[in-house]
Amino acid sequence: MKLKIPSSYVLLFYIIIVLGLATYIVPAGSFDREIDTKTGINYVIPNSYQEIEKTPVSVFQLFKAIPQGMMEASDIIIFVLLTGGSFGIIQATGTINAIIGSLVRKYIGKEKMLIPILMIIFSLAGAVFGTAEEALPLYPMVIALATALGFDRITGVAIILLGTGAGFVAGFLNPFTTGIAQSISELPIFSGIFMRIICYLVFLSTSIIYVYRHANNNCDKLQLNGNIKNFNIHKVPTLSSEHKKVMVVTIISFIFLIIGIANYEFYILEISTTFLIMGIACGIVGGLNPGRISSEFVKGASSLTYGALIIGIAKAVSVIMIYGNIMDTIIYNLLKPIEGFAPTISATGMFIVQSIINIFISSGSGQAAATMPIMKTLADMSGITRQTAVLAFQFGDGFSNIISPTSGYFVAALAIGRIEWKEWTKWVLPLFIIWCILGWILIVISYFINYGPF
Repeated sequence: MKLKIPSSYVLLFYIIIVLGLATYIVPAGSFDREIDTKTGINYVIPNSYQEIEKTPVSVFQLFKAIPQGMMEASDIIIFVLLTGGSFGIIQATGTINAIIGSLVRKYIGKEKMLIPILMIIFSLAGAVFGTAEEALPLYPMVIALATALGFDRITGVAIILLGTGAGFVAGFLNPFTTGIAQSISELPIFSGIFMRIICYLVFLSTSIIYVYRHANNNCDKLQLNGNIKNFNIHKVPTLSSEHKKVMVVTIISFIFLIIGIANYEFYILEISTTFLIMGIACGIVGGLNPGRISSEFVKGASSLTYGALIIGIAKAVSVIMIYGNIMDTIIYNLLKPIEGFAPTISATGMFIVQSIINIFISSGSGQAAATMPIMKTLADMSGITRQTAVLAFQFGDGFSNIISPTSGYFVAALAIGRIEWKEWTKWVLPLFIIWCILGWILIVISYFINYGPF
């Protein structure tokens, strides 16, 4: 009998029910807190935990927590939907496909060079746009290209999956993981970007080397040297003037965004506005009429409805704990096992816990909403920075996405490539282990450099 893991929605609802019942059993308690006058951050005072009178939640409160969670996370939910809509418009212009097509034409005869180039492009999509399932329409074309060049199907899938995965893990401008986790942790949005770029380079370089070596060892030598078979190069899209305009608008938008974040304290509202303007502008210069821009915006936003709504439901998890005054009790008991251990061990523990949670909550934004309220407090009390806790979350959320059978887009990618999960896992497991070791080293480094701002 196979173990069937419920969907993230169902699992989160089960968690809400369990926590609701726990309010009748688990002692209520609270920490004293104080606000740092310099940063405005609300910190827990160590060793201040005390039990208080129980406040068990009713059935009505159990369901009330869900809409309240959505209301409390409304800014993040709207941000995700607006950003998804904007990316939907950009995708509809065909610019991404055209960029890939231009590279294919340019590197005929130098096919192996396409592996690092395409992986860099997909990694930037993961690091900046949080691209994961959005890349699914591109798999058939890249797999067909890879096999026509003499590479196997694993290489075709890996170019996109590991490319976007490496970028997603670092997420130096990823609004759906880094942005949300930092927002919940009360950190400046996209702060600590230099360290994340280092992480990006580490994971991307190891991935490129891994895929390149595999392709080099398993390619059909007779099909290389420019002899592309079973692939109609004339059907590959080319870069038009409209596509180039879309690229210019996108680059200008991100320069503006980075300047705004660095110098003008851009937050979720300003970042959402920038993405919205970028999407509409790309649609206009990309030759889409107003009706098409509108419809593609709706399609893009609807494709992220699952992730957007799960943020609100995940927020309900913390709402239930607040209703029953058991959040601080849970934090206190989570802290006990790591008391007396070095902060580096505490940070490692966070990474491991997030990796386990990601098996059950595959949405990065949903996982951030569910876990960061607890993790930020654990960070305060265990002597590591909240920025390090966010990094541990990113690694825990991102690494297992290249191997977890509960990750929807991962399973879909394997299905498109007609690759069995066991076959893929056997191949990618060494890289997964390498990522975990490198991630642990980077977390330890982040502790020693007091990775902040706080």
